[in-house]
Amino acid sequence: MTGTRSIGSDSRVVCITSGKGGVGKTTTAASIGMGLALKGKRTCVIDFDIGLRNLDIHLGAERRVIFDFVHVLHGDCTLKQAMIKDKRNPNLYLLAASQTKDKNALTVEGVGKMLAEMRREFDFIICDSPAGIESGAKHAMYFADDAIIVTNPELSSCRDSDKMIGFISSKSKRAELGQEPVRQSLLVTRYDPERAEKEECLRLEDIKELLGLELLGVIPESKCILTATNIGQPVICMPDQDAGQAYMDTVERFMGEEKEFRFLSPKPTGILSMLFS
Repeated sequence: MTGTRSIGSDSRVVCITSGKGGVGKTTTAASIGMGLALKGKRTCVIDFDIGLRNLDIHLGAERRVIFDFVHVLHGDCTLKQAMIKDKRNPNLYLLAASQTKDKNALTVEGVGKMLAEMRREFDFIICDSPAGIESGAKHAMYFADDAIIVTNPELSSCRDSDKMIGFISSKSKRAELGQEPVRQSLLVTRYDPERAEKEECLRLEDIKELLGLELLGVIPESKCILTATNIGQPVICMPDQDAGQAYMDTVERFMGEEKEFRFLSPKPTGILSMLFS
């Protein structure tokens, strides 16, 4: 099973979203942002979860936030003042959300002006959307060229993701202007092939049938994800872990490379595990 995707040369705004909370959007935004930076692409990740920022923690930059997203919109600082350069990779920058301002601080005009400025500086702008369809999520997806729909292998998560797919298809700027639609793709997180085989969670085939999107990646269930968050390191920076490898595969597919899907079958156990280790 392989996946491929073509990306143009222009700057792209990529929205990482889902209908449901807790599915791994911020984990995904941090890893995809870092993965693109590792591929030599100038990338900025933006936290749209006004009042509840977390992306800075995932990138280990929580103590470096002086100015935030809303400060830029209000003219309290310049965009360059607010952006935080990653210490591990010079191609990666973070624009943190405000922890104190009201979500109504976001406006279409203000966000659009800021993104237009960022498009001149970056190859990719990754928008980490909050769950649901409140103000932060609406503004994160409105200007998107691409949307990565993150879902877990459970029915409620897929149902909420389906609502978000329809929302992006009808409410984005591209939809309003009658332009080429936002390119939406599917990322399945916390996938456990053993549970799927026992029908304790949805199988990939079920999820693809429910949502009808191109499968961009499958991230296996892994304890390393919590560890990565606690130490402020994107999961993709753990190349010895299945989840880290799966995120790199996802980035490479997003950039148009053909990559075999991995971690879709239960791992061998007992004597078979010794034979295949």
